Amino acid sequence: MDPAQYDGMKAITSFQWLYILYVVAGVATGILGIRATIKLVKGNQDAEKSVLLALILGIVTGGIHMITSRALRGSSMPLDFIVYITIFTLFIFLLFRLPKLRELALFEKGSVDESGTAGGLTAIVIGLLVLSVQMWAGPTHILGGVNYADAFHNAMLFIGSVLILFGIGWISKSVLFKRTPASMEQIVP
Repeated sequence: MDPAQYDGMKAITSFQWLYILYVVAGVATGILGIRATIKLVKGNQDAEKSVLLALILGIVTGGIHMITSRALRGSSMPLDFIVYITIFTLFIFLLFRLPKLRELALFEKGSVDESGTAGGLTAIVIGLLVLSVQMWAGPTHILGGVNYADAFHNAMLFIGSVLILFGIGWISKSVLFKRTPASMEQIVP
């Protein structure tokens, strides 16, 4: 596919190397984000630092990409949505670091282990997003009448379905084998 054949892409054809770097940086940040999410669900010590790193890298890389796209072609959609949702996620994450909210959300040591439920819900939500990507991302990914958000339909169908089934299994396991809080273990012999 020659990007120069589309009006919105002509301005960036001589900067393809830069956009390749953006893709590589985006994929690397995504891998860091997945790793950080797994650490967070497992309750690792350095999970919060990993999440903060992934979110801040995503905002910085996406912000530079937005500025470049607006300067070269006058538009940065659909990247804007990704950057704004990353900023929103960082805001929510920082909000949950407040001491009162941590207590309410059972993030303190000795509370019931809900990592299975959190991981399962995360997998289900991501699975639903993967299964529906051609619908919500389609309007900004149609070039020449082809919906490129649906380019890997079978792979996305498989990945989304596996994530949903994995999430359901993870939630089921955490409900069936639910641990009791440490304070109750002391009372019950």
